[in-house]
Amino acid sequence: MGLGRSREGRLMQQRARATARSASTARQQPGGNGGAYSGFDGADGERAQQLDQRFHRLKLPVARAAMAAGGALMASSCLLIAAGVLWLPGRCPAWLLLECGLDTVTAVGIMPALACFFHFLLGVYNSSVCREREQLYQSKGYQGFRCSLHGAEIAVGLLGCVAAIAHLLSAGLALREYRAARKLEQNPGQLYEL
Repeated sequence: MGLGRSREGRLMQQRARATARSASTARQQPGGNGGAYSGFDGADGERAQQLDQRFHRLKLPVARAAMAAGGALMASSCLLIAAGVLWLPGRCPAWLLLECGLDTVTAVGIMPALACFFHFLLGVYNSSVCREREQLYQSKGYQGFRCSLHGAEIAVGLLGCVAAIAHLLSAGLALREYRAARKLEQNPGQLYEL
């Protein structure tokens, strides 16, 4: 039984290595396997590959920062949802003030974060690397390599604005709920009147 697993494991490793080799070979050979460099030969293909790598390195810090900010927003939202599910605001009304503050800071912080995102992204698109890459691809008839914002990047901006509005609404609701909880604490008989 152990021999079969190890043989199967070796076969899987060999397949993985072969797949990785064929993928890297296709990336190294302009025009290989009809990939992104299929219209290029020789020096143009090598230049296109170099420009793609440089362009990718320029966009990488912006993408990493966006992913980190998105992950932090998701984690804080999950924390607030978990607190609501555990009925923490009902046991500790001060939590609602904390939630209101966090939502307000998040909503206000999203706007400068979006501005920085687009500022750095436009800097990448205005770079000489992007312009040269765009011209090289256009010379071969490719149209998808323009140095302008793409749909996904525009969607980031729109969804960021929606998230800011949602956090502001959540802050308002938390503040309203805190006021209701304080009023109920001061006049407990009011609960039965409702």
